[in-house]
Amino acid sequence: MRPLALQALLLLLLKLSFARVVPYAGAVGGIATLSADAGSQQLGQGLNLSSYAPSNGGALDLFAGADVYNYFSLQGDFVWNQNKLRLNSSSSATGAFYQEDRSSSQKAGIVSLLIYFRRRSSRVRPYVAVGTGIAHLSSTTERVVGSGGVPPPPLPPPEFSWTGPVLRTHVGIDLRLIHRLAFRYSFSETIGHNEISKRLSPPGSRGLANFQNLFGFALRF
Repeated sequence: MRPLALQALLLLLLKLSFARVVPYAGAVGGIATLSADAGSQQLGQGLNLSSYAPSNGGALDLFAGADVYNYFSLQGDFVWNQNKLRLNSSSSATGAFYQEDRSSSQKAGIVSLLIYFRRRSSRVRPYVAVGTGIAHLSSTTERVVGSGGVPPPPLPPPEFSWTGPVLRTHVGIDLRLIHRLAFRYSFSETIGHNEISKRLSPPGSRGLANFQNLFGFALRF
């Protein structure tokens, strides 16, 4: 009897897990903010300093997933953002310096687990989520604002890129507008390797954090 009871329990769990699966898809867009960084290096009686300052840019998140039960969802995201950068470097020992404007863009594929605080039938459903995936960052020189000194400081390459793993956490809320359509707000942070800091002279040491405030819609099928 025990094997039969175990089989019945497994069938019941499978029914509870998959009978209520509801697929959904949507899009959110908004503002992306990158973390800044700086580097320093003592050289004789002087000091070399570097930094970069990012500007806010646009972001887009296309997502699809499934509600696997009342409080849990699995979701895949394709996330894109673009930001302007200003890189700076100077040396008090030689008087050498440069200032450069660049563009940067980041694309990422993320798989996340969403945990809701209210049942699926609720009109207002806040959630937290955590996920991981692969991101690709690329950056291109737009113009050299200024450069001088003897010898002149080394400039970053005209183009550089990086591809690797990232961790993404986000919080948000789904507000049902009609039966299957919900308004979604999401605030996320994506953390990974900082290729921008690596290209500073001297290089910075912090990882890259990508913060996004996003608004849009989710449609359940």
